[in-house]
Amino acid sequence: MATAKQLTYTVPGVNCGHCAAAIEGEVGKVGGVSSVDVDLTTKQLTVRGDGLDADSVSRAIDDAGYDAEPA
Repeated sequence: MATAKQLTYTVPGVNCGHCAAAIEGEVGKVGGVSSVDVDLTTKQLTVRGDGLDADSVSRAIDDAGYDAEPA
């Protein structure tokens, strides 16, 4: 059984609802992701799920067109 995990990233370029939706859409496609939350105020992305792969999540953020650093 996979273990629930949470990953948090700082995404400096996220400024609006469209930005958040683009990131949520791409990251939501990653296997094991159960929720994606973008906080526009803090520019933080929180990803939760079972058996998350940090490299896959990072690639999905990049595919959405944004740079991110682990928080």
